[in-house]
Amino acid sequence: MNRKVLWPVLLIGLALIVAPLALSLPGKASAGERMLGDFEPIMQPANVQTTADYYYDVFVPLGKVTPLMSDQNVTKFEQYLQGFGGVQTDAEKLVPMLAQALHMTPAQVQAFMAAELPAMTQMLQGLPQMEEDFGLFIGAMRQNVGIFERVPAGLQHYQPLVTTMQGNVQDYDEVSSLPSFRLFAWFFIVPGALLVLLAGWGLLGGRRLHLALPRGGRAVPSH
Repeated sequence: MNRKVLWPVLLIGLALIVAPLALSLPGKASAGERMLGDFEPIMQPANVQTTADYYYDVFVPLGKVTPLMSDQNVTKFEQYLQGFGGVQTDAEKLVPMLAQALHMTPAQVQAFMAAELPAMTQMLQGLPQMEEDFGLFIGAMRQNVGIFERVPAGLQHYQPLVTTMQGNVQDYDEVSSLPSFRLFAWFFIVPGALLVLLAGWGLLGGRRLHLALPRGGRAVPSH
């Protein structure tokens, strides 16, 4: 083989070996393989569909509720809660007032109301518990007003993620079916090493042959 051809072959082989190492290709390929492995359960079609269902069927409808969880509405409900206390105070006066007006004992009035006005009686008896429960609910609303204010922006932020996941299920499956990324660097290094060996053998072998020949160009016979 012409020695002039072997030198470019040698340089190409060296480039194929050095370039992947200079670019840290083995480490980057390993990182890519780990990333594919980490995303594998997430990008399975069933899991992608579940993610989309949560987003569109749960979180998007939740975004329509967020206007109710405003600071203005919480203040309004707190005012309603203050009214519970007044109603409970008036309810405590109701039985004695009716007993006096009807010339009945408080026990008779309570029995009368339980028989004739059972729903109202049950509501009046449950006022203390209702006030406590309503207070806990409004307290939870007050603590989470800031979080609900961020829900619309969060939905807008995550919509491209859900859309991208749905659109790349097939692409991910095709990429993950490729040979391990850890072999990627060797696709360059191994052919480069072979070219270096081939060119080196040709150059060194030709040089030895040249040194073995006399100036006249004929080989020296061996004894």
